[in-house]
Amino acid sequence: MTSRHVRSLLDAAPQHSSELGSITRLTADDFPLLTGLSIKRLVLEPGSIREPHWHAIADELGYCIAGSVLISILDNGSAFSSFTIDAGQMFTIESGSLHHIENVGDTTAEFIIAFSDEQPEDFSLKAAFGAMSGAVLGNTFGLDAAAFTPMALSTSAADIVQRTGPAVIPDTAGLGNPHKFDLEGMSATISQPYAHVRTSRTQFWPALKHLSMYSLTIAEDVMREPHWHPITAEMGYVHKGRARMSILDPDGSVDTYVLKPGDVYFIPRAYPHQIEVIGDDEIHFLIFFDQPTPGDIGYRASISAFSRPVLAATFGVDLDALPDFPFTPSDPLVVPRTNPVDAVEEAES
Repeated sequence: MTSRHVRSLLDAAPQHSSELGSITRLTADDFPLLTGLSIKRLVLEPGSIREPHWHAIADELGYCIAGSVLISILDNGSAFSSFTIDAGQMFTIESGSLHHIENVGDTTAEFIIAFSDEQPEDFSLKAAFGAMSGAVLGNTFGLDAAAFTPMALSTSAADIVQRTGPAVIPDTAGLGNPHKFDLEGMSATISQPYAHVRTSRTQFWPALKHLSMYSLTIAEDVMREPHWHPITAEMGYVHKGRARMSILDPDGSVDTYVLKPGDVYFIPRAYPHQIEVIGDDEIHFLIFFDQPTPGDIGYRASISAFSRPVLAATFGVDLDALPDFPFTPSDPLVVPRTNPVDAVEEAES
């Protein structure tokens, strides 16, 4: 059975696929439930470049799975940045800012990138030049129009191109930059023997305006407690492991499905949901939100907010039939699993 909440990013139709690399994406065209978020997987072989481009209606937030790249950004007001990104680090780019991503290492680079719109629009620098006549370009640069004839300009985008010669890396590329964040290098926001959570949100990364991300690692015997996010949607990418998730839709139906590496799930704002590991290995999720500072409400704190008579009336039982709920002033986020995983039919993503 196919879940409306899940799609495979690895199996998505490619925007680009060649010996230079690949781009696969999920937008509202492929994943109709998406609102305010979409996602791409970018793979660049050594010497390959995601051509200079910008996004018209979406901020961009990227996480490096593997490799080493150089990113250059031209922001509003001619503010320029150029910096390197390695595995476990992140970058953010505002809507409309021109940027490129260049593999400057010796191995394949891989990124998972979220956008703050379900239908982001791209413009390439090449296509932008192709939209103008040789005379207009000549006037712009103080050159003869004929100087642009050899460029064979067109309004089509190449997406990924091959670098000629060695990479040009500025001496300052390894320095800190407002667009760059070393997520896996920071201390875990939550660190327990069975779970680690690292967060890129505006509290730690002021450059974020519309997006944030959690790097969530959970051991095989642990569960993310049932919860919901009052004012943010959630879009998760499964990097490693397999997990079982359940989500309640407003019509009262419960969607339960199994997530595997490469899957993307989407949970609209305020929908209650739960995640637990299945299998023998830990899971690693990249969880994106459409707010720079996401918040949540968990089941444990929810129960602690009301008196036992209110709870008994709510669940339609006598007071003495209520479980002995522990008082929880602050939700624990993750909890040990003391009961076996419920059997579930695996959904096709």
